Amino acid sequence: MSPKTDTKKTVKKSGEGFTDAEKAAMKARTQELKAEARANKNREEGEKAVFAAIAQMKGQDGPMAKRIHEVITAAAPELMPKTWYGMPAYANADGKIICFFQAAGKFGVRYATFGFQPDAKLDDGNMWPTSFALKALTPAEEARIRDLVKKAVS
Repeated sequence: MSPKTDTKKTVKKSGEGFTDAEKAAMKARTQELKAEARANKNREEGEKAVFAAIAQMKGQDGPMAKRIHEVITAAAPELMPKTWYGMPAYANADGKIICFFQAAGKFGVRYATFGFQPDAKLDDGNMWPTSFALKALTPAEEARIRDLVKKAVS
């Protein structure tokens, strides 16, 4: 299948239903919610799900997600690893997602995304970034992620 065809499958026209990628994400989220209820905040189960999601990633997405997992778990060991829409995510003790990684391959875009949800304590005046494009992960990006995650849970 050509990249042109793949792009058409993920882009919808006004008035059309969900794309195949959106349907897959919703199905993955439903499965995650069921697994989460069974695991009852079990770190081992969460990590197993995160590593299974990482194993399915193509190209540099997998190694990047694995390294981000290591950075986050070292910076904020209190965060619970889990998956969220099929991607690695990290939740606080209340089960609220604080941060997440979205692989570039998930929706066929040119960069991965590292982002934060509203319960992250990143407020900085009236406006602040909540997600970041990642094309590569160097020590500089790792340090920034580490600092942001520490601030997010402070």
